[in-house]
Amino acid sequence: MCMECHYCDAGADVVVEKDSVKVGVCEEHFRTQMEALADSEWIEELEDELDVDRA
Repeated sequence: MCMECHYCDAGADVVVEKDSVKVGVCEEHFRTQMEALADSEWIEELEDELDVDRA
């Protein structure tokens, strides 16, 4: 059986696992979540911590 998106009934294009818990999202919802993360302070702090260079 194929994993479904956490937000809708579409098939999951991306699956993430942490502590034996798997969550899948379709491409549309993956993009939505990435956009939300890009606008958050958390991602800026993570980029600083990882010393990300976007040349």
